[in-house]
Amino acid sequence: MSLTDADVRRIARLSRLRVSDAEVAVVGEKLNGIFGLIEQLQAVDTEGVEPMSHARDVALRLRDDAATAPDRREAFQAIAPAVENGLYLVPKVIE
Repeated sequence: MSLTDADVRRIARLSRLRVSDAEVAVVGEKLNGIFGLIEQLQAVDTEGVEPMSHARDVALRLRDDAATAPDRREAFQAIAPAVENGLYLVPKVIE
């Protein structure tokens, strides 16, 4: 697929990019290069290849889901202006 100068200008306008007349040819070459790479990727036969979640077989090391930090809620709520039933009370801001 080869883009014309009119195509490049239209793409630039749709993507809200300012491309001067001098830059149209350069941008067109770059876009045509990108489309060439896409065509090469689409030409690869992937029949029978299973999708992968990662390029390498990776096994995550899992750790126990255990609390490691001490519970300091009482200390934090002791200095709060207003607390009720373990919850911080804040002034109403929306009526």
